[in-house]
Amino acid sequence: MQCPMPTININEQKELKNILQECKKIAIVGLSPNPEKDSHKVGKYLKEAGYKIYPIYPKEESILGEKVYRSLSEIKDEIDTVNMFRKPSIADELVKEIALRDDVKCLWLQLGIVNNEAAKKAQDLGIKVVQNRCIKIEHERQREKDDSFK
Repeated sequence: MQCPMPTININEQKELKNILQECKKIAIVGLSPNPEKDSHKVGKYLKEAGYKIYPIYPKEESILGEKVYRSLSEIKDEIDTVNMFRKPSIADELVKEIALRDDVKCLWLQLGIVNNEAAKKAQDLGIKVVQNRCIKIEHERQREKDDSFK
């Protein structure tokens, strides 16, 4: 299955770097408890890199030592970024949940995930949107370029 091209997307490395430096509290939608899954590897990496992660998953009580939430609306703490590992259509509902909050600055759809309609709605809410990119890969890229990057 091939994903469509993102029509709304942050591609500039400087802006991606700013997001990664400024947005330190990340809700990860679809963070699997299975260490073999990409979402688990990315969540583990982000946590080890100093980010506060909030797993959102339909089962489990704890993943990577963090309390698991069933939805974004259950998280009472402030969230900077919502990072999604689910099928593209889930982004529509996710943006509706984000619209009920006033803290989310970025919606990040992982590599292979594009939903241009949801991205447009998020952008209209003033939220930065990254689609079809891996947050871990982008973070590693910034670290390679800049030794002071955290």
